[in-house]
Amino acid sequence: MLPQLRKLERRYADTLQIVSVHSPKFPTERETENLRQAILRLRIEHPVLNDADFKYWQTFGARAWPTLYFIDPRGNVIGIHEGELTEDMAAPLIEGWLVEYEAEQILTRKDLGLVRETGRDSALSFPGKVAWDDSSGRLVVSDSNNDRIVVSDIDGNVSQVIGGSEAGFTDGSASEAWFNQPQGVEVFGDYVFVADNENHALRRIDLRDGSVTTIAGTGEQARMMPSGEPAIRTALSSPWDVAVHDGDLYIAMAGIHQIWRMPLGDQVGDASYIGPWGGSGREGIVDGPRMQSELAQVSGLAPGPTGLAFADSESSGVREISWDPDGRTTTFIGKTGQGGLFHFGDADGGRSVAKLQHPLDVARVGDELYVADTFNHKIKQVFPLNENVNTLVGKHGAALGSFSELELDEPGGLTTGPGRSLLVADTNNHRIVHLDLESRQGREIVLKFP
Repeated sequence: MLPQLRKLERRYADTLQIVSVHSPKFPTERETENLRQAILRLRIEHPVLNDADFKYWQTFGARAWPTLYFIDPRGNVIGIHEGELTEDMAAPLIEGWLVEYEAEQILTRKDLGLVRETGRDSALSFPGKVAWDDSSGRLVVSDSNNDRIVVSDIDGNVSQVIGGSEAGFTDGSASEAWFNQPQGVEVFGDYVFVADNENHALRRIDLRDGSVTTIAGTGEQARMMPSGEPAIRTALSSPWDVAVHDGDLYIAMAGIHQIWRMPLGDQVGDASYIGPWGGSGREGIVDGPRMQSELAQVSGLAPGPTGLAFADSESSGVREISWDPDGRTTTFIGKTGQGGLFHFGDADGGRSVAKLQHPLDVARVGDELYVADTFNHKIKQVFPLNENVNTLVGKHGAALGSFSELELDEPGGLTTGPGRSLLVADTNNHRIVHLDLESRQGREIVLKFP
């Protein structure tokens, strides 16, 4: 919804004023400082009101996220829309009202001149995801709010920077290519696959020359199920992560609560097909046959020997779809069925008591499964066989050191590192953290640009 609002406020800069009212689902979202970080991360340019106690939600009688209220110059509500609304859908309504109010001489044309706060000066800006390739020793960082991909070694020596001149949707050389808030990255030989989130596209980087090619997506958000068109002509919806398994690329299609699959073919990434592999498209937490199961904003993927584990962020769950031909969805952590989307918290233990809060990624180290418990500012270990959860590291803050001292701030990315280690995209701390599972120490990988 935010990209559509951004288009509208730029199209009607002197006649339309957008004000967002933030009525939070999760406890962490109630804190004003956390909301401030989200405003910076999401590049919101209009005022945002923190409705932490749902006062305005109740006053306006809201029932769903999002709900749009159109208010005329006299302060009267003249329209209500529940759910997503595109620029093209909203524009005729707005233009009709503008003509009416201009004729009544109650419309004031004025740009309020609001200036968006800028984030802190740092090498990375809200890094979303991270990937590690053991064979080449490459560390790949999705530097999301700088709209670029950074490649380094484990010590932070940067060898390549792809994109970053500005947000956009352009293929070409490393310096010519544009991304728009890229998220998931996956190294596959000499290639990196990128979930280019706000471009609703999959991009392929050739590390041999840094060139970027779009392999799926049109740049527009999908509003319906795919119709069998080639991948490059198929609209996607907020892809958040990517993972390769057995010659196929799997995509966390967060915007439509599904996991998609794309065969890579002989020419890596030049596939003619892409489409749903798991999830009915209905938001929920319901297990069963993979295409009939209900998922909720899938945000992180981790292939394993038995299936594809995933972070199901809106259900605060960790789940898996088996590789079997008749693959089934199983929930490790989370409450299935009615009320499951509002089952969250911060509790270790067995499935009956364990709770997460909006996890955004999962990773495997051997047979062990780890989760970025994002809104709890923690990394947790999940034991699928006995459906148990233990906290590994994390409290809210920025301290480094031993696992008992280490602090994180909404970690959004997690992957297996060299040896027995994990790499964390510590998103709101604008850094990558290396967790050594043997020494139980955490350190920042400080990037050194040439």
